[in-house]
Amino acid sequence: MDYHKLLTEQINPATRDIDLCSSEEIVRLINEEDKKVAYAVERALPRIGAAVDLIVERMKRGGRMIYVGAGTSGRLGVLDASECPPTYGVEPSLVVGLMAGGKEALYNAYADVEDDVQSGRRDIENQRVEEQDVVVGISASGTAPYVCAALEEARRRGAATIALVNTRFGRLTDLADVSVVVEVGAEAIMGSTRMKAGTAEKMVLNMLSTATMVRLGKTYRNLMVDMKVLNVKIRDRAVRVVAAAADTDCERAAECLRLADGAVKPAVLIAVCGCSAEEAERALTRADGSVRRALEYLGRSE
Repeated sequence: MDYHKLLTEQINPATRDIDLCSSEEIVRLINEEDKKVAYAVERALPRIGAAVDLIVERMKRGGRMIYVGAGTSGRLGVLDASECPPTYGVEPSLVVGLMAGGKEALYNAYADVEDDVQSGRRDIENQRVEEQDVVVGISASGTAPYVCAALEEARRRGAATIALVNTRFGRLTDLADVSVVVEVGAEAIMGSTRMKAGTAEKMVLNMLSTATMVRLGKTYRNLMVDMKVLNVKIRDRAVRVVAAAADTDCERAAECLRLADGAVKPAVLIAVCGCSAEEAERALTRADGSVRRALEYLGRSE
């Protein structure tokens, strides 16, 4: 691979003399580059939407989403996966983050593990990836051997594959059913893809997981109705969510949460429909977890 030809390895002429700048001038240059990221993501929205469709289709068949990455890309995948259970009430096994070098590499930079092809294959094997799963390979250059090997093994097992990259000429796109290419251009510091490329990856991962959870009925309107109430702050948020969903006051919302044993979805139905907790649970089961459809079953459509 001619790495010097990759867009992620180019020299940025706009920051050529950054080492001569004042602190404020440096951060302004970085900010100017960061402004380009959202537009680059915007250009990739059709492919991001296609990726979400693929993930939803596999999850409805009982599959999982598995992020695979190295370095910054790996850490971002692990971060996004780890935040799905508290935000959307899903099991930790539904969205998984795999990183070259494992847990140790989350805290320490081990550059050589990116080249470990056997580890990439083995990590997919250890996850017992099957055809109903979808594996998302994340690599700024699209060339990380660990990630490529993981996607290759996932394809061999019949799983769906997605590539999230920042250049269209890496090998990873050849291994993907859907390729999301977000070309953010050369970094302010040559090759430092933890900057614009990392920011773009974070934005796309947010979209993949959030849009998937919305499609799976984990929200009602734009409210987190499947979140786990784990601390005082989140309990306060849960009360406000029920109040907003039912257009009621916080005192009644708190009482509905109590009746629902702290579960937000049935609490919303209790608050809106005046039904019992048992009736709310039955409606949600019938609606496959969708609050909107459950409201229809209970005779309260919007």
